[in-house]
Amino acid sequence: MELEEIKKRIEAGIPGATAHLSGDGCSCEATVISDTFSDQGLLAQQRAVMATVNDLLVSGELHALAIKTYTEQAWVDVQEG
Repeated sequence: MELEEIKKRIEAGIPGATAHLSGDGCSCEATVISDTFSDQGLLAQQRAVMATVNDLLVSGELHALAIKTYTEQAWVDVQEG
């Protein structure tokens, strides 16, 4: 599975999202930034991201996905250290 395809799926499924992916395509990490996360708890945020790629996990095309989620402001805060 190409990382670009996973990125496109996440960004299409999460309103206003920007996704950054790393890994080998079978097992990867996604950092997803979207203000839609501001009203959601961490578990709901991760479930929303997982829902965008669930069929890939079920089929075995994607084996594992580690997820980090941020609102736009939280992402800026992390980048500023």
